[in-house]
Amino acid sequence: MRTDAHVNPWCYLLLLVALLVPSSALAQEAATDIPLDGRQLPLARGTPAAIPAPSMQLPDLTNRANFSAAMQIIFMMTVLSLAPAILIMMTSFTRIVIVLSLLRQALGTQNLPPNQIIIGMSLFMTFLVMGKTWQRVNDEALSPYLNGQIDQRMALSRAEVPVRDFMIAQVASAGNDEDVFLFYRFREGNAAKNEPKWGDVGTMSLIPGFVLSELKTAFLMGFKIFLPFLIIDVVISSVLISMGMMMLPPVLISLPFKLLLFVLVDGWRLITAQLMGTFV
Repeated sequence: MRTDAHVNPWCYLLLLVALLVPSSALAQEAATDIPLDGRQLPLARGTPAAIPAPSMQLPDLTNRANFSAAMQIIFMMTVLSLAPAILIMMTSFTRIVIVLSLLRQALGTQNLPPNQIIIGMSLFMTFLVMGKTWQRVNDEALSPYLNGQIDQRMALSRAEVPVRDFMIAQVASAGNDEDVFLFYRFREGNAAKNEPKWGDVGTMSLIPGFVLSELKTAFLMGFKIFLPFLIIDVVISSVLISMGMMMLPPVLISLPFKLLLFVLVDGWRLITAQLMGTFV
């Protein structure tokens, strides 16, 4: 019995060592299987493979095949949100809507025609005026890009040419070259030339100069429209004062005469023809 009491603890110790040695040996063998250069060796059959860490890599958006439908929708929504600003700043919309608004004020009809009518009329007139320019953009830039003949950068550079030609033609016909050169000199600073050429003027300088030229031209046309209606207001006011009817508002009497004169001379057709004729 004494001998068994001394043997049992050693048996337990040997059994524990026998259980620990294979696991440590396997761990040492797995550690020695990893090379120093960091390359991954093939794992033994039955050994669980390590899960690689996920890596973030942006797709090449210059390739039209990687441009997913979701990205196309986001791009189209961005273009549609910027379309009103592009329409106002780079087309004939600015001049047309200002002249029509000044015409309404000259008539003195308050909110008639409504803003929706003026904006809608200005949009349709803009579509007619800009039809040739947008056709050039479609033929030279949009259609080749959609057919895969040119990339996005080339399409943008080609689409810029017809729009620049339209803006330069309008500024030159109005004689407002200095409005564009003002922004050009401000951008170039001391390196600006005294008389720069249109090819030297960038688009970022051309757009604000074009808008400034359109504002000047539109207000000049509005002044010419105001003159006949102003004469009617002055005559009616003088007649009322001479008759001693100072408490009667002159607008109440002059408004029918202005409307009658405007209808008799077919004013809407004359104003529309004059407006669209300035862009030819």
